[in-house]
Amino acid sequence: MKTQILLLVFASLFLFSCASQKGAAYSSARYLDENDNSGISGGAAGEVKRVIIYNASVDIKVKNTDTTLVRLKAIAIKHGGYATSLGNTYASIRVKAENLNAALADISALGKVTSKSVSGEDVTDQYYDFAIRLENAQKARTRYLELLAKAENVEAALKVEKELERLNGEIDLLEGKINRLKHLEEYSTVTVYIHQKKKLGILGYVSVGLYKGVKWLFVRG
Repeated sequence: MKTQILLLVFASLFLFSCASQKGAAYSSARYLDENDNSGISGGAAGEVKRVIIYNASVDIKVKNTDTTLVRLKAIAIKHGGYATSLGNTYASIRVKAENLNAALADISALGKVTSKSVSGEDVTDQYYDFAIRLENAQKARTRYLELLAKAENVEAALKVEKELERLNGEIDLLEGKINRLKHLEEYSTVTVYIHQKKKLGILGYVSVGLYKGVKWLFVRG
């Protein structure tokens, strides 16, 4: 009889969890206004701060690749960030989002910029969805822990522990996703495509000299 009661409780909790997740999108704004735990809700009542991830891409021609990589790493540190990848033709650094424009200016000074772009991705809804799902999972885990303490036989305890294992995995996954979005909001990623300028050989310099000499004869002023 007690086992049947526990099974009914499991079923009720499962249905409640499903209903809560379906209503997550509707209740997210209200939840974040009432529970300022996410660190992104606005100061005024009813306002919700948008979560936007800014990234940039730069194509640049430089004289020396090795020197450029050293300077890129220094630029990342200067603007409160770090380098994630450094290669001969490709580099990726992260800088504090508020320093993105200043970092781009420093990168542009390393050589000749052939193209540059900045993009923003609004991940507010995604962040809120993860936050609500995390809260629901944490509440469900608390209820299952209470049931585990009351379990009177091994079979019932094993069933509760199995569900707790699933919830713990879901909570870890959601916390990881939330932390990643918060990190990418705080640190902007700058992707740099590096092109080393070709060095002229002896004949190349001679050709350039002849070209400039001929040009001087015909075009003056």
